[in-house]
Amino acid sequence: MSKHQDRVVLAYSGGLDTSVAIGWIGEQTGREVVTVAVDVGQGGEDLEVIRQRALDCGAVEAYVADARDEFAEEYCMPALKANALYEGKYPLVSALSRPVIAKHLVRAAREFGASTVAHGCTGKGNDQVRFEVAITSMAPDMNCISPVRDLALTRDVAIEYAEKHDLPIETTKHNPFSIDQNVWGRAIETGFLEDLWNAPTKDVYVYTDDPTYPPLPDEVVIHFEQGVPTAIDGKAVTPLEAIQELNRRAGAQGVGRIDMVEDRLVGIKSREIYEAPGAVALIEAHQALESVTLERLQRRYKRQLEQTWSDLVYEAQWYSPLKRSLDAFIEDTQYYVTGDIRMVLHGGRATVNGRRTDTGLYDFNLATYETGDTFDQSSSRGFIEIYGMQSKLAAARDVRLGRGVAF
Repeated sequence: MSKHQDRVVLAYSGGLDTSVAIGWIGEQTGREVVTVAVDVGQGGEDLEVIRQRALDCGAVEAYVADARDEFAEEYCMPALKANALYEGKYPLVSALSRPVIAKHLVRAAREFGASTVAHGCTGKGNDQVRFEVAITSMAPDMNCISPVRDLALTRDVAIEYAEKHDLPIETTKHNPFSIDQNVWGRAIETGFLEDLWNAPTKDVYVYTDDPTYPPLPDEVVIHFEQGVPTAIDGKAVTPLEAIQELNRRAGAQGVGRIDMVEDRLVGIKSREIYEAPGAVALIEAHQALESVTLERLQRRYKRQLEQTWSDLVYEAQWYSPLKRSLDAFIEDTQYYVTGDIRMVLHGGRATVNGRRTDTGLYDFNLATYETGDTFDQSSSRGFIEIYGMQSKLAAARDVRLGRGVAF
């Protein structure tokens, strides 16, 4: 194997741990390191600054990718169509970003002749599984390593290494939280939050303002085309722009704060704080439009599959055959999910108060109780007789055999 083929591609954030990992991997494995920084809307430093830092820390190549639109369109929008909320609450903030980052890791590995991909995850979390399963699903021939898990790169070792080698990176010894963020939301864990009785303090939140003292209510109209937001208050938007706009407006109202104990894939229960104002507002609006446009049984069955879809994505199965099949079903359900949703953002809540669509199944003349009602109420009697027949027969049997309801 040539030196060129011996390279390791490292998922690079620009922070302490992954900056130290560049040299650490080289020392521990004897391989050159190529870094990959992927912008999924996490904010912070410019990609060019991050790229230069990677080179200054010893990377032989530094690959950067602006994947914000790609992430919004190809990962967040499928999640929106699926109304994806893991355990009914978590909008899959980190879980959605791992497959797109893994995609760029594999692309860089092919381009720069690497046979091994490295990530900065610990051995206790979900992300190690998400990265490695996604990578091997796209490139079965790739190997995966974690400097923290496999090469003993602990936090104190990283700080000592950075100081010893005078690396151009801040070496703060006290960082109370572990934070991951992108345009779909922000995830915060560890530190004093690990005590389940401790309430989050104000410094935990960045994407959302305190909903206790909100500004005046903000009414917004979101237009969807086949399940995708395409305009806000009449102004055309891309998926990325829709998320960003609602992050701003819903965030100002404190919408999208989540405090939960979730079941990790590795078997650990973990206390997580999330803030996802745009995601929560969009999912609420999308569900409201589906309530008007989806047929009853289709909607009922979709709700069951939404939980399965969310579980699959949370549990590192983005590229699985089952998820691919569910994607096809969900995409088919979105054909008529077109129209406007009006909602009020205020005091931590996104409340739908208006629905308008040309492709819905709501018929005013059937629904109204006023003059002009076109529903033939006399047909209900026969419907009830047929619908309740099995229950009536079962009840008669119970009475006959002494198991009837006692009064």
